[in-house]
Amino acid sequence: MSDVMSPPPAGAGASRAERFKDALLQGQSGPGWAVAPLAAPAAPAVAPLVPGPVRPWSVQAEPNANVGGLAVPYAHVIELRQRVAEQLAQASADTPGMSLADRRQLGQSLVNRVVAEWATAYAATAAPLSAADERAVRSAVFAELFQAGRLQPYLDDSETENIIISGHDSVTVDYRDRPARRVGRIAESDGELIELINQLVRTQGQGERSLTPASPLLNTRLADGSRLAATAYVTPVPEIVIRRHRTRSQGLADLQAWGTIDATLAAFLRAAVLAGKNIVVAGSQGVGKTSLMRALGREIPSSERVVTLEGEYELWLHTDPDGPTVVAMEAREGNGERGPDGRPSGEITLDELFVQSLRMSARRVIVGEVRGREVLPMLHAMGEGEGGSMCTLHAKTAEMAVERLVLLAMQAEGTQMTDSLAYRLVANAVDLIVYLSLVDETAIGGSRHRFVSQVVEITGVGEGGRPSRQHIFGPREEAGRREVRAVPLMAPQCLPDLERVGFDRRLLQQPWGAWERPLQAVSRL
Repeated sequence: MSDVMSPPPAGAGASRAERFKDALLQGQSGPGWAVAPLAAPAAPAVAPLVPGPVRPWSVQAEPNANVGGLAVPYAHVIELRQRVAEQLAQASADTPGMSLADRRQLGQSLVNRVVAEWATAYAATAAPLSAADERAVRSAVFAELFQAGRLQPYLDDSETENIIISGHDSVTVDYRDRPARRVGRIAESDGELIELINQLVRTQGQGERSLTPASPLLNTRLADGSRLAATAYVTPVPEIVIRRHRTRSQGLADLQAWGTIDATLAAFLRAAVLAGKNIVVAGSQGVGKTSLMRALGREIPSSERVVTLEGEYELWLHTDPDGPTVVAMEAREGNGERGPDGRPSGEITLDELFVQSLRMSARRVIVGEVRGREVLPMLHAMGEGEGGSMCTLHAKTAEMAVERLVLLAMQAEGTQMTDSLAYRLVANAVDLIVYLSLVDETAIGGSRHRFVSQVVEITGVGEGGRPSRQHIFGPREEAGRREVRAVPLMAPQCLPDLERVGFDRRLLQQPWGAWERPLQAVSRL
């Protein structure tokens, strides 16, 4: 993880130590490396927000209130952070060229010493701290200096799925298998919250992106793979959502263990990937489309060359040593300015990357999420290439996935696409639509159930020029048993292609697939 102690550059050619010392002398501060100014404080790095309406639901916690489960007011953590930052700045100035790893190691030793000295003095004037309480203070100070501050515990929690922030004092955390929880503030003001987000982007994300009045919309990724979307200056308060990917390396076997698919569907999907079928993974937000796509990508033979196109890296197939050879491409947002053509300067879009990807000698192209103009080159690549390309798509139902692709194709700029041509393009490009569903029962004492509910095969151009389709897997109800997860319904037309790569057609003769019992839910589904 990057060193969040590093301040912005003070000038070309200056060493990190010199820049950090300059920052100290100028009184610059940020959420991860705040220092007490030795001279007059510098102007704030972030422009103040326009005051919004009073929010009656806001948490009006006092700045010194205990937060994050600490046994002491958080103001002590802020004070300790400043002490350590000053000592670390001095040590960095005395030791030019210190590596990031050495700086973190030195920072940890300074945190341990400063907190121990403070705890001794604190015990003389207040209640002594237990060993666990002192460890919690050390962790909080280290997080303020090198990590995400008060956000860090939620990023570290393997059960966290989403962190939803509406201003500095309204934070809600969504968990995998328990109800969402409102937690304490993560900053003392909206301005400090924006500083925290920008610091995260500089040190853990895509450094060229930032949240400023000129660029009030921000989409980026963090070092742990989380996806961050933020809006400020066009909303009354900063609005931030951090979507966490709890794992990066899951395969189809992991999805079986989680109940997303069974062994029968896993074998079918594995064969579809090996047979080079073009697959669209569809569903609503947060159902696990990226996780399934990642698992499918890991089934691609290591001998094949693949291009992945994403707005922000989420698949991480290029980091998998056991996966295929991957050329990973990531879109780039503009720098807040616009060129003579009206386009954001420095912007590189997915459709532009797609054109470049066709020159990368790749057999397959995987698009993290289709949501705009990139749909046309993707459909052309699926229809004209060797097969085996994949993408994810937001859609309400499996049937609506086709309509969504057609709508995006017709909305693409610079084309005179008709609906009949768009339908024909989809029919000739897509082989399978795999649809995921989510049933959230955490509010009634249950769990979140994510599962594949349908697999639809596109069999070419049908009646009226629309894509002909058939349901290969889907829900079943008979003889008093009901299963909402995908089970075999009929054999696909592409079955001979699947058998050539090892699929056993007898698996499709099991009416309930490999599910031993229906989905265990609190309410009837």
